Amino acid sequence: MDEERGNRGEPSDAAQWYELFSRGARDWLRHDEKVREAVRANLPEMIAGGDVINGGARTVRVPVRMLEHYHFRLRRPEEQQGAGQGKAKPGDVFSAPGREQGQGEKGPGGRDEGEVQLLLEFKIDDIVDWLWEAMKLPNLKARVGPSEETDWIREGWDRHGARSRLDRRRSFKELVKRRAAPGATQTFIDEDLRYRQLARRRQPALHAVVFFMLDVSGSMSDRDRKLAKTFFFWVVQGLRREYRSLETLFVAHTTEAWEFNEPDFFQVSGTGGTVASTGLAKVREIIDARYNPGRCNIYLFYASDGDNSVSDAADARSALSAIAADACFTGYVEVSSGLSRQLATETGKLFAELQAAGCAAGSYALNDFEDVWGAVRHFFTAEAQAPESQAPESP
Repeated sequence: MDEERGNRGEPSDAAQWYELFSRGARDWLRHDEKVREAVRANLPEMIAGGDVINGGARTVRVPVRMLEHYHFRLRRPEEQQGAGQGKAKPGDVFSAPGREQGQGEKGPGGRDEGEVQLLLEFKIDDIVDWLWEAMKLPNLKARVGPSEETDWIREGWDRHGARSRLDRRRSFKELVKRRAAPGATQTFIDEDLRYRQLARRRQPALHAVVFFMLDVSGSMSDRDRKLAKTFFFWVVQGLRREYRSLETLFVAHTTEAWEFNEPDFFQVSGTGGTVASTGLAKVREIIDARYNPGRCNIYLFYASDGDNSVSDAADARSALSAIAADACFTGYVEVSSGLSRQLATETGKLFAELQAAGCAAGSYALNDFEDVWGAVRHFFTAEAQAPESQAPESP
């Protein structure tokens, strides 16, 4: 039956759903779809923009191809057409007459039709909303007790209420039931109308605390630090728009560790050696002093080039295990331009051991700005409850 429908050229279910809208609504949906495609296509360039990370620009420009409505028009004199028998075979592709593309040499101006693009400007917040539609924090759990919050929920119906909460379907059912009685009027009356009601109910709060830890030692180049901060920036923007009850804390380390506010964290750089256990110990210290793991969801995302002092391996392993015992998820992003050592570094092995022990942890190798959004999706897609290690394929 489906094949017969396809052969007859009947519209699919998706097309039938699309046709339910008016022409103006269909145009708007199509335009919105094209804009989102353009945003995804230009994502690497937007992500690599330093002005966005530094707070200098809150908007980005995206080229979008302009669409025209179908319409009839007269053929131009230079356009040719015809029919006949030749050497062509079914499936051959011919270029349009007069539209041969050059190889970049200079010459007289052409008269070929080109593609018109519009340069649209979007707010960063709008871009984040689109990109984070299908993402969430992994293993997020509701916590009971003092972390409960009050919220408005739909609950029941009433014959009186605001016009915006009118339940048309239920009102129509009431009309049908009343008309079944002998002598009932055929039109709607006030007794038929039903309005959705709102009630305040206490619900467990999805309170989350997210730690962002960055290695700023001398082994991290300026490019590596910018790559890591770019990943953190897009994660922070998305999480804040998705969750109301969310705290973010920022820790950086070399051979020592410090807690920073957000603006300073995205500007910090350092020199010296790398002792990862100092940063992990700082995170554990903050958790013990300020938070109860039983009443909030704790997350740690760590970015480093993977290098760590050999003598620090045991301390780093112990500190990381102590955090993982109370954390809902720990993520590791390794920034490096070398493909041979991806996730095989000292720090990468620590997180691999954590995953092997059954802890909720994940790793991702970040080599270029084009990989940033892949890392975000790896950790925060709805299906990624306990992501596995992943490295982008080498070209």
